[in-house]
Amino acid sequence: MTKKNRRLSVGLTALSTALLMAAAVPAMAGGSHHGSTSLELADYGVIYAGGSYVPSGDSQIMAGQIYAEYFVPKKQTKKYPVVMIHGFAQTGTNFLKTPDGRDGWALDFIRDGYKVYVIDQPARGRSAYHPDVNGPLTGVTVRTVEHQFTAPETFSDTWPQAVFHTQWPGTGLAGDPAFDQFYASEVESAGNAEALNQAAVAALLDKIGPAIIMTHSQSGPFGWLIAEARPNLVKAIVAAEPSGPPFENAPPPWSSGTPARAWGVTSEPMTYDPPISDPSELQIETVPSSDPANLVSCKRQQEPARKLVNLLDKPVLIFTSQASYHAGYDYCTAAYLQQAGVPVDYVRLADIGLTGNAHMIMLEKNSAQVAQFILKWLDDTLGKKHHHHYWRSAHR
Repeated sequence: MTKKNRRLSVGLTALSTALLMAAAVPAMAGGSHHGSTSLELADYGVIYAGGSYVPSGDSQIMAGQIYAEYFVPKKQTKKYPVVMIHGFAQTGTNFLKTPDGRDGWALDFIRDGYKVYVIDQPARGRSAYHPDVNGPLTGVTVRTVEHQFTAPETFSDTWPQAVFHTQWPGTGLAGDPAFDQFYASEVESAGNAEALNQAAVAALLDKIGPAIIMTHSQSGPFGWLIAEARPNLVKAIVAAEPSGPPFENAPPPWSSGTPARAWGVTSEPMTYDPPISDPSELQIETVPSSDPANLVSCKRQQEPARKLVNLLDKPVLIFTSQASYHAGYDYCTAAYLQQAGVPVDYVRLADIGLTGNAHMIMLEKNSAQVAQFILKWLDDTLGKKHHHHYWRSAHR
């Protein structure tokens, strides 16, 4: 099926144009732009945060730091900035422009009055990578990207929900301009990501103060760990399809079915009450799926469940796309956090009329509509209008 690319542009001041376009993934060559709206910045800058000096031969190097660029709207109306953290094999360009040249989520949030920080994970993109410190790199092949992200509906060995995928801008296959632009942005990734990002983003918050953390996919556990490290500086967490489910990777066809995240939703330690010193002290049980063909069974704590101390006052939004491989198991992550006392809203995007998305939500054709949903949730939540009215729809 041929899919149209909807292209929007942004009319910026001369300064903003130079800054944003230099930072963003370029739009497809020859693309036309329509529907210009203005975006004026009061400030733009780049900072590094975190990292430490480590031995290197007879001298030293710095490792573990993150690159962050920030955008301050001329009319900054929101109290807390948003820190956007990309997923595996990605960089911060995910949030700046879509592969078919539309505005990314960072621009949507700036336009809504938020100061935005967009990072490159440690040892990734514009954050220094040192082979002797960070270890080997791993990446993703063309087929993996087509199968998992951009065209799962065209393969016969995907998860059941893949048939609903309609939102990728193009065919989703190599040779299509939007796919080629996206795949060109893929980068290799180093290991030990949880510990590295927890330390580096905590250091960023020490510099900038209280903030909202936004994560996607691989970076999902980072949000819980950053709140663990800086509970007074994390005001809310928005998790787009965070890595999960608890304690394991989902079984095929969703994932590999291997043990993972020994502390429940993270591999690195979390603080529970009553306290534990080792994750083996968590008493776990399996809750059978009510729909085994489409949903995995969930692991949770046996009651009475220990509470995740540093997340108890953190409003969390977890949302899942209709056609993503996460559609079968994100509800387990939300249920685990809720059982541990975390105020979670879990939303299946299709339940609120946002249909057809796969995993790379911020790059798909309705990305702006999804951004508006997130912005509304933040307004309601941080504006004291929060009633957790989404959870009821998550357990159907």
